[in-house]
Amino acid sequence: MIRPGIGMELEKWLVQHQGTWMMRMVFIFALLITVNGQSDTCAANSQVFSSLNVSTIPFDASSLSCTLVWNTHNYVLRYAQNNTNIWSFLLSAPNRNSWIGMGFSNSGSMVGSSAIVGWVDQSGLGTIKQYYLGGQSPTLVVADQGNLNVVNNDTSLIVQGSTTYLAFQLQFSTPLTVANILYAIGPQNTLPSNNVLAEHDDKVATVFDFSTGASSQSSSTDKLRRSHGILNLLGWGTLLPLGVIVARYCRQWDPAWFYLHIGFQMSGFILGVVGAALGFKLYSRLNSNVEAHRAIGIVMLTLGGLQVVGLLVRPQKEAKMRRYWNWYHHWFGRFLLIFAVANIFYGIHLGSAGRKWNIGYGFDIGLLCLTVILLESKMLFTRFRKPIKTPTRAPVFDNQI
Repeated sequence: MIRPGIGMELEKWLVQHQGTWMMRMVFIFALLITVNGQSDTCAANSQVFSSLNVSTIPFDASSLSCTLVWNTHNYVLRYAQNNTNIWSFLLSAPNRNSWIGMGFSNSGSMVGSSAIVGWVDQSGLGTIKQYYLGGQSPTLVVADQGNLNVVNNDTSLIVQGSTTYLAFQLQFSTPLTVANILYAIGPQNTLPSNNVLAEHDDKVATVFDFSTGASSQSSSTDKLRRSHGILNLLGWGTLLPLGVIVARYCRQWDPAWFYLHIGFQMSGFILGVVGAALGFKLYSRLNSNVEAHRAIGIVMLTLGGLQVVGLLVRPQKEAKMRRYWNWYHHWFGRFLLIFAVANIFYGIHLGSAGRKWNIGYGFDIGLLCLTVILLESKMLFTRFRKPIKTPTRAPVFDNQI
């Protein structure tokens, strides 16, 4: 938007040179420069605050740090830490008659994150709401829900020329140093209806370092997360249980059952180790808070490693230590399976993978359980039907004289 003083001076100048075609082009070029000059920049920080109505901002915005966080749409973030774990934010973006949003995510994914979203309606009324992004469908983006603690529920939206400013304060449970921050912008000339957000026109995931002010676009982790989940689901969650089923119910096929059991267990362990390595890589890249999931994974790796060591020191059947080795092998294997199934479902929850993953792995576990029930029933039925051997007596002959 052009300031009135500059516009009048340019108009007078145009009247004086209205016959010159080149002068008209210079005028248009000057207009473009003037309009572009109104966009928010950190370099013009003092000018921005001199023109803003700072009385409507719910905190002292004079000492905020400033950085350009999304170059594509000229998103500028101003921020400062006020008290312990309380941060003030002032986000600016060009006004395209659409919604703008800033989200915080533990995993770096948009699904499962919470966001502050604002827009200005046709009457000039500004609205700021917190949304919980439960899925990719607009119906799963729920208004007035989320995990962000807005201080005193006090927010402010300011429109200055062609720029929209969102002002809010958040309190975090832990010190904020590095965070996965998401930015999104709605489709142009499309405002939310009944607080339902239309699908974003563009989005970006970033990693922001609050100590240095450095903001870098995070590389996509969707493929890494999917590979981590699939490998663990197949390795720990499917092949290992199959190996246990073979060891319990296929003993009549000796020695084939043993080699089949070892094949399932070793394949599952190898896939599980690769999946765990991808998980550690994902953890370091996202810097997410998944300590319980990570700790259970480490326990699983330990138990799996002990099973491999146990195979190498397996005593002979006739050895006295074989009884204790069997106890060690069986119980460590049971604990490993319990941790594996629980951690896979927990990982699906943490990654906000959705119902398809839960249903898919639930069907897998259900099929394995059904197989165990049928084979166990058959084993018990066969055991009860087995005839009881009665002791044989020597035939008795009558004495014949």
